[in-house]
Amino acid sequence: MATQAITMEPLSARLPSDLYLWLAQLQVEGATTNSDKLRVLLGQLKRQHDGAFDYVAAHGWAREMTHRLREALVRIEGQEGLHSEVLGQLVEQVTTLMALVISAAPATTAEATRLEDALVRRAALLGESLLRQAITGAAHAFDPDVVKRHLGPTIELASTLKGA
Repeated sequence: MATQAITMEPLSARLPSDLYLWLAQLQVEGATTNSDKLRVLLGQLKRQHDGAFDYVAAHGWAREMTHRLREALVRIEGQEGLHSEVLGQLVEQVTTLMALVISAAPATTAEATRLEDALVRRAALLGESLLRQAITGAAHAFDPDVVKRHLGPTIELASTLKGA
């Protein structure tokens, strides 16, 4: 099967200086020049617009969107020796939830049911990981009290389910 050559078309645009400076400083994986960056960003926008995000592509996009946060957390760990298991789990689960939502366009009740199941499963896994952190004296987090401070009502609700 022969591959079709992609032709490049010139594009000229005038940008306000603040957008130009932003684009020049923007870190885009696989792109160094403003022209490269525009190609990558327009390609992403086209895929979003076309609804071409399957789950794997959506997950990759969501990871890319959280790249700055992940990099900042690695920097903190390297500089200060601190790590938050709680924040790491939250970012991972939110990334997955975003990918499920972005890639979904259920056409039938059965497809909507599968999406609902996947979202609830992931949300439950997130809740479970937070409950594990609440069991210990102090959560493995930048703020060791953050989980207990916010999960008090959830733990109360869960304890009432035990008897139901």
